Amino acid sequence: MILKEYLSKKPLFYEKIDYTRMPRIYDKIKLYLPVVKIIHIVGTNGKGTTGRFLASALHSTGFSTGHYTSPHILEFNERIWLNGENADYALLENSHVELQKILEVSDSDALSYFEYTTLLAMIAFKECDYVVLEAGLGGEFDATAVFPKCLSIVTPIAYDHEAFLGSSIEAIATTKLNAIQNNAILGIQKYDEVYDIARKMGKEKSLNIYMVNELINDIDKAKVDIISKNLSLAPYLIQNLFLSISALNFLKIKYEIADFDNARLFGRLTKIADNIIVDVGHNTLAASSIVDSLSEDKYIIIYNSYKDKNYKEILEILKPIILHVEIIEIDDERVELIEQLQSTLIDLGIKNNIFTEIKPEYKYLVFGSFSVVEAFLREYNE
Repeated sequence: MILKEYLSKKPLFYEKIDYTRMPRIYDKIKLYLPVVKIIHIVGTNGKGTTGRFLASALHSTGFSTGHYTSPHILEFNERIWLNGENADYALLENSHVELQKILEVSDSDALSYFEYTTLLAMIAFKECDYVVLEAGLGGEFDATAVFPKCLSIVTPIAYDHEAFLGSSIEAIATTKLNAIQNNAILGIQKYDEVYDIARKMGKEKSLNIYMVNELINDIDKAKVDIISKNLSLAPYLIQNLFLSISALNFLKIKYEIADFDNARLFGRLTKIADNIIVDVGHNTLAASSIVDSLSEDKYIIIYNSYKDKNYKEILEILKPIILHVEIIEIDDERVELIEQLQSTLIDLGIKNNIFTEIKPEYKYLVFGSFSVVEAFLREYNE
């Protein structure tokens, strides 16, 4: 069965997750998997861009590098980036065949979409020197956490996926930080509790946990100023760039400004037309970062949300830059009822209607999730 057909039979979302499954199956097949240097990225926001900055620089400095990120927006191979481009589908099919040979049928069937894709990526990355591996929604129980790592990178931690991770910053931070095996770099955090838990965990487990600023010098800061201008980075993305550079410094890898020339990841305040910006952010921290970046203008927000997202608070944060909201329909069982979303918008005093077309005289921000951006791009590109 070809990869696309095989994955189509696996659900993308689970009400409950069996956290024992991936470690159990990994233990059975780990001797067949490649041994590469893995840099694991956990956190709530900025994992994708931090990973792409780092992977692009590693590749540019001469290392064969893979970057595993999720979810994808339009095409599955966006998840598996290899040496400067999304993986070729022929490589992914060959990796699928190879993975099927080493998995027992019952285990292959039992693996979730994300778990299977994670193992598939590792097969595809078997010739790599470095693999930048981005966690899905968790930390210690995430499918990506089973592999030995040379370094963990912790991006800002905030509220998200509370049904799986817990309802407090302490609970969310604990499960994410528990993924650290030995060395870690902690990015700048919004909540002091994250620092407290990291310090405590570092002492109890004898971990080497560095603050990002400990690994950044004045030369790095000067380079970041130039790189950020070259890439037209939004302010919140600059912090992700610093985090990736701190990882290079930890690994003692010298870099130049030009090593980041191709480091942009699509869907992070990406301008696709003079009046259209798309962003896959979908939580309160992402909303706050966007308001900081776009505060000088007003936008029509093309939006939708899953039921489990705190969309009332997200919309309240976005309100200072909103002209009005246009709800785009997305095909997903988790999506909130349009009537419920409209009721919330009315309560917030935000005018709204259903999205039908782009008008050239207005500025638009497409925001809400990967699914929102995907739905918009499919309609916009027709």
